[in-house]
Amino acid sequence: MPRPAKSKLYTRTGDTGQTSLFGGKRVAKDHPRVAAYGAIDELNSAIGAAASFIRQRRVVAALQTIQNELFDIGAELSSARPVRKGKRATGVFQLDPARVGWLEALIDEYDAKVAPLTTFILPSGSNGGALLHVARAVSRRAERELITLARKEPVNPGVLAYMNRLCDLLFAMARYVNKSDRRPELAWRKS
Repeated sequence: MPRPAKSKLYTRTGDTGQTSLFGGKRVAKDHPRVAAYGAIDELNSAIGAAASFIRQRRVVAALQTIQNELFDIGAELSSARPVRKGKRATGVFQLDPARVGWLEALIDEYDAKVAPLTTFILPSGSNGGALLHVARAVSRRAERELITLARKEPVNPGVLAYMNRLCDLLFAMARYVNKSDRRPELAWRKS
């Protein structure tokens, strides 16, 4: 049986600085909506890089679930259809609000496994822990891009809450991974 023809990775449709949203609407590549889902994509890559160094299976499984949810969020953000308060748009993904509670449960779980913080810590540690700190910083930037978008266009409030909690979870996981890998936390020393 012959294999189906492979499509090209390039389309040339973005050569003039425009891209298509889901549904066909064309916008500039620096449009706040594109910046928001682009930052989500970058975050997803940072989480994947971190996960490749992490040995704790439950952490990796949670990160892979988050990566799938970030794809879902990206799909929601790439839609030109507005999100209406309390309504689910037909054929358009919308994040389940219960996912925020799942993140909160994970934050509590991993935070309970590390000592209370008494000072700021430097983003460092094992490869996995340090890369989770990088992912946390990317997550905060993605959250800022979403807030910028939300000032101009409707954004699912559940996505904003999810991203806010995700930043906290990545921090808690970084601390847990570093503790599990027996890497001490480095306290910030004011210059």
